[in-house]
Amino acid sequence: MTETQMLINQTADAYQWINKLVETVPFEKWKIIPPTVESSIDWQLGHLIISQYFHSILVIRGHQMDILQQLPIREYSDLFTQSEPSQSVGKVASAKLLADLRVMQQKSLAVLTTLQVWELDHRLEPTPTAHPIATTKREAIDWNIKHTMYHCGQIGLIKRVVDKRHDFGLRVAK
Repeated sequence: MTETQMLINQTADAYQWINKLVETVPFEKWKIIPPTVESSIDWQLGHLIISQYFHSILVIRGHQMDILQQLPIREYSDLFTQSEPSQSVGKVASAKLLADLRVMQQKSLAVLTTLQVWELDHRLEPTPTAHPIATTKREAIDWNIKHTMYHCGQIGLIKRVVDKRHDFGLRVAK
């Protein structure tokens, strides 16, 4: 397995964890902002749409016109990176956020499959906003995985507070 394929597999796994968690929470609970976390599932997904675009698409291959035409990236950026979670409540339907996240995940994985191993050490594509962590494509992809899992943990906490603990299928022997 190449390093590129390993990064693609890790990215897909991180995305699957997000999807597994959110699919078990009813949409009517996605707007709840518990004081313990001060975020909502809606805000987390909107934030992931923007961050996955930035960390695994934009700095890897530049803007993708199909995504820019399909998703309201500028609006999402304003709502889910610059604004507090309370300012995003009711602005975007939860089902749309989930559908848009899936579109972004698919595009992210498609972009990553175009990378050759020798490109991983290449500098990032230039953007108006500097990447906060990475200087190479490898580092940006690695950060996307870590950042996604960081938010997976936040979603797990929100799910526990607004709904119930996630059932990982573990059974304690008695």
